This record gives sequence, structure tokens and C-alpha cells, in this order.
Amino acid sequence: MHTEFVAGLDLGSTGVKILVLDQTGAELLVEQRPTPWIAGPAGTTELESTAVIAAVRSLLESAAAAVVDRTGDPDARIASIAVAGMGETGFLVDAASSAVAPAFAWFDPRGADQVASMPEQLRSEFAGRTGLPLGAQVSVAKILYLRDQGLDLTGLRWLNLPEFVAAALGAAPAADLSLASRTGLLDQDTGQAWPEMLAYLGVDEGFMPPLVAAGTFRGVADQEWMPRALAGAAITVAGHDHLVAAVSGGTIPGSQYQVSMGTAEVILRVLDQPLSRAARERLAGHLINCVRHVVDGQFVLVAGVKTGLLMRRSLQLLGVEGHDERQRLDTQVCMLPPGGRLPEGSVVVRGARNDDGVLSLTIPADGVTPAEAFLAVLHHGNDEIAILLDAMSREVPPATSTLLSGGWAAMDSVRQARARVLPNIRVSAQAQDTAFGAAMAARDLVDATARS
Repeated sequence: MHTEFVAGLDLGSTGVKILVLDQTGAELLVEQRPTPWIAGPAGTTELESTAVIAAVRSLLESAAAAVVDRTGDPDARIASIAVAGMGETGFLVDAASSAVAPAFAWFDPRGADQVASMPEQLRSEFAGRTGLPLGAQVSVAKILYLRDQGLDLTGLRWLNLPEFVAAALGAAPAADLSLASRTGLLDQDTGQAWPEMLAYLGVDEGFMPPLVAAGTFRGVADQEWMPRALAGAAITVAGHDHLVAAVSGGTIPGSQYQVSMGTAEVILRVLDQPLSRAARERLAGHLINCVRHVVDGQFVLVAGVKTGLLMRRSLQLLGVEGHDERQRLDTQVCMLPPGGRLPEGSVVVRGARNDDGVLSLTIPADGVTPAEAFLAVLHHGNDEIAILLDAMSREVPPATSTLLSGGWAAMDSVRQARARVLPNIRVSAQAQDTAFGAAMAARDLVDATARS
């Protein structure tokens, strides 16, 4: 009997990762490639479909070779692949699921003019219908931008990034509910496409593929280039990356904040029942989402700040490169008193709000070291998080504990800062929560197939 494995793909803002588990759930390998963004002027950032697929293909080929090499079994195979990834980013595709335009990063500013010129009725209903704040981040803003640039939407469909990659591997196109919730096209009350928004786009119901729950079987890996160890692997979409990371360790208690610390820092609460349209509107005023979870039938409050983006840009600005330099700065920040050693106002930081993301550092005083500057960035993140927690607590009781996950949670200074605003913090034992959560979804798919 040949050896079987499962794989999780994580299409993240910083990197594209694969994680392979054996039949016991033990991790065999994790590999990563940089997300192949193309940076443009004024913060514009996009992806070409061929570059994404090339990165995924490279990871799959490497994983296939590894399972054979490390087991010594030439017939070892990866039986299932689950794809998770960032929300908002996706491709407009033709009938063959080929991309007809680039994908835009969720933090790309394009689409702001289209949002501003949207009819008042759509603007006023947007938050209550979709559970999202209206802004350039939502997918529909980017779709409108492409339409206004001359792209004819007739006969096209929208595939979120993980759905596009799954289709490129051989899956039948379908829309995952957790990812569709990020687009501005889904009515949260009905769980179906919002007809008035489709009409404004000038498209019919076929613009969105069939809506399915996360983890649904989508097809098998059947591309000619597929490595032998992956040929015929079952494919599913695990869902929106932050939500997949949240369930990587099992069921999330309703009394817990789940904080995923990547390029975006996301604070998540699980709800067994959806909030009212009025509550969704109030929360959207604070840039908080109320959308569908990857667990079928559940909903989540998702509050985001762009602190990871700001921290990354701060390290770049400060010339901190590589693990050792980052560790050195981390130690220096931890040695400072909680408020730093400089007078208040010596470093002024802006940009963490989810509708901003533009790092602004104003330094009106002398004596500001890299450690003091980075501590100020952490404090700014705390201030924005406190505002979000307060807004959520007006709709649901405050959580009593916090689980941190993601790359930034590895820094002592980050954990110490967040402990000042989040209750009873502990850190996830998983180094790659999203990829691990996706791999667990792949394992669940294999188990479900075996039972049937």
C-alpha cells in the first residue's frame, strides 16, 4: 500500500506556502515562495495569473518530490489539496477560467473613485447587505475599476484567488462562502448574490459561480503538468486565510478573540447566529465585518488593522533585514519601559486603520532610536485595536481570552504590546496556521471521501 499525504496551500499577502501532513497529522514539510506582486505607482499592487500559477506549480513539484524522497516510496502520493488565501483579491475569468485582467492586492487603492460614484441607494445599503464597510478594499470596487477602464464584463465570472488556483489545478469553478463574503457581491441575509449590485455591474447571476461551503469537494488535480504524486488528488477550497488560521487548532470558543498577525492584523469573534442588518451597519462604521465563517452555518466578526504592513515598512525604513537584525531590535524594544524613554509625542505614527495602510512617521524630537520608533508603531496599533474592541463590545459581550497566531506573534515586543489591550494572551503552537488549517481541511476531505 502506498504512503498517502495531504497538502494545504496558503496564498498569502507575503508568501505562497505549502504544508504537507502525513496520515497521523505530523508535518512533513513547509515551503514558501514570495507572492509575485508587481508594484506600481502610488501603492498600486497587482498579480499576473501566470506568475501565481508558476509559484504554485513550483511548490507542488517540490512537495511531490519530497514525499517520495523522504519516504523512499516511489508510489507515495498526496491524496488531497486544500487551498486557502487572502480575501478581496481575485481574477475576472472567461468561460475557460482563464484570467482576462490582473488581480489587485486587497490594499491596492484603485477603486476608490468608483466607490465614491456608486449610486446612493447601493452606498446606503452596502454595509447592511454585505456585512462589509464600503471602500476600495472590497472586490467589487476593483471590478468596477476594470469595467470603467474598458473591460467588458459580459460572459465573465469572478473567482477569488484560492478559487482561481483550485480551478487551475483541475477543480470545477465554485465560490466559497467565506471568500464570497469579502467581495461586496454577497447578501448576508440570503446567502446569495446581491441582485442590485449585479445589475449595477451590468452582469447576470452567472457572474458568481455556484456558492458552496468551505471544504466542499471541487474535483481532482488533472493538469498535464501535475507531478505523478499529485495526479488525481482531491481538491477543495479551505476558505479565507484568517478564518482558516483561526480553526487550525480546532473549534474556537465564542468567548475568545482569535488574532491573526500577518500583513493585516485581524481580530476575530465567532457567532452562532448572524447579527441584525442594523448591527452590521453600526459595525461597518468602525470598519468591522460581520460575514460567513469557514465553518458552515457560523458567522464571524472580523476587525482588521494594517499593523503588519506598517511593521514591515518600519523595519524596511529602519534598515532591519534578516532574522538576526530583527531579533536584535526585538530585544532592544523589550528593554524599553512600557511607554519608552522619550517624552510623549516624540514619535507620531499613523496608518494602521484598515482604510489607510500608508505608514506615516513624524519625529518632532531628537534621540529617537530604531527601538523607540518601532515601539511607537506598536503603540499606534494598540490604540486602533482598542477602538475596534470597544465597538465590538457594544454588540456582543467582550471576550475573556486571546489566541495570537501569525508571523508577528513570534516577536516578544509584539506580544508584550498586545497584552496591554487584549485579555489573557496565549500564542498558537503552529508556525503556519493558515497552511496547517488548509492541510487539515484536505485531511477532512479524504476522510469524508473514505466514509462515502
